[in-house]
Amino acid sequence: FHSFQEKGKQWYQRRVRVIQTNLRFSMAEYLASIFGTEKDKVNCTFYFKIGACRHGETCTRIHNKPTFSQTIVLVSMYKSPAATAAVLDPAGLGLNQFTDQELQDHFDTFFEDVFVEVEDRYGEIDEMNVCDNLGDHLMGNVYIKFVNEASAKPCVESLNNRWYNGAPIKAELSPVTDFREACCRQYEMGECTR
Repeated sequence: FHSFQEKGKQWYQRRVRVIQTNLRFSMAEYLASIFGTEKDKVNCTFYFKIGACRHGETCTRIHNKPTFSQTIVLVSMYKSPAATAAVLDPAGLGLNQFTDQELQDHFDTFFEDVFVEVEDRYGEIDEMNVCDNLGDHLMGNVYIKFVNEASAKPCVESLNNRWYNGAPIKAELSPVTDFREACCRQYEMGECTR
């Protein structure tokens, strides 16, 4: 009888270990499935998708800054004359005296300057996006995705010691890998008010 109880106890302990292991994997799988989504209450969804958060360092969620990435962000590097005028003239009193062609020429010059300089010095660029948004956390951000991940980190290190248009460049590795996910849905539908 004693041997039977001992075997039953061993079977029960093994079964408990199997159940605990399955629960552990289930929990890990669950956490992996919600990472970076609205259900994730620990990590900042916005930082994960767009590499920026309107709450900045005061955000209650974690901003997982990558240690390696194909994508970099040049924070607030592009100074659009229209965006600058909108910030300085929120009432719309007429400070924005630029034609559409002047704004496009300004943007084209900036885009070419940055694209050519970065690609010539650091490596082939897969994609480059410039934010045209009035949100402080996005205004003027330039996202550059390299073909090779190895190009990004040396680029960040070098650009953080450089200046552009009279201002220091602030470069960071970015978690953004898919720019389609990083776009504002309202902007894409032509309904964004910012």
